[in-house]
Amino acid sequence: MAIYEVYSHPSLIRYKTSIFTKTTLFLLIVLGLTYIPPLLVAYRSHGFWLKINTYEEQPNVRFQYQVLMIAGTSTSGDFVAWSTFENFNNLQGDNLRVPLVTAMEEDQNQDGKMDRLNFRLELPLQSSEQVYSVQFILTFSYQLFRMSTFIMQSMAYVYFSSSIPGSQLTVNGDLKLHQREPLKHRGFDTRYNVSIVNEGSPFASAFDLADIIASYQDRNVTTIFTNQYPVWTAGRAADAPFVINAVIRYPVEIITYRPGFWEMIKIAWIQYVSILLIFLWIFERIKIFVFQNHVLTAIMVPPDKQHQS
Repeated sequence: MAIYEVYSHPSLIRYKTSIFTKTTLFLLIVLGLTYIPPLLVAYRSHGFWLKINTYEEQPNVRFQYQVLMIAGTSTSGDFVAWSTFENFNNLQGDNLRVPLVTAMEEDQNQDGKMDRLNFRLELPLQSSEQVYSVQFILTFSYQLFRMSTFIMQSMAYVYFSSSIPGSQLTVNGDLKLHQREPLKHRGFDTRYNVSIVNEGSPFASAFDLADIIASYQDRNVTTIFTNQYPVWTAGRAADAPFVINAVIRYPVEIITYRPGFWEMIKIAWIQYVSILLIFLWIFERIKIFVFQNHVLTAIMVPPDKQHQS
């Protein structure tokens, strides 16, 4: 009759010694060399403590229907202007031109969040006026929810000038998030949920574009209108308006944030354990060699003696 192995298990051999011996000292050294160097290796290889991380999110952006526009009508500084802010319009006098404005936001992928703004402004002009430059701002409500709840009022600024008078400016670009500091990993952050323009102010300085942009740039989190491709069209008819066409897209963003305590521990623990396993394997083989070959003095207790004791 053929005989075959049905089960096997290793035998446990114990080694005993007193406290104050070279063997005990050896084990303490091995213990330290097993658990401390992996920590040093993981820490010195950079990235042990995850201080900054990123995630992807489609922001919830909505156009606030606030516009401030200034068009240069000569190379000597003449201009016409208009905005949705009544106090700004009251300061313009004969330079005020009331345009026809249309704005439509689209949710192209039907996910409940808008993906782009189609903006059109038709600026009426006198037959003797020509447009050489245009600058305008559009304001938005910008919201993030996946990690911390971040809400702010932001803007897109557009500027273009030409030595040739134009009939139309077309721009197409992205409203991108710009961070000088990471966001929080949880909680509410509404520190920048304030108006871009102090529309209630009766003073002209409140509507100065240079001051508005300077104040906006003092923030640590803003949006910028980037990847834009302006197209300037010349040849305006005498009775035709100057037209601004803007397509502003709201792309998916890579958000930078500061991880919480447990996320930091999770990443650090994974790095430490992955290196520790290598050290455990190496020093286990060293201990087996030392005790099996009686390099150090220890009392060997075979399995049969263990049961008797």
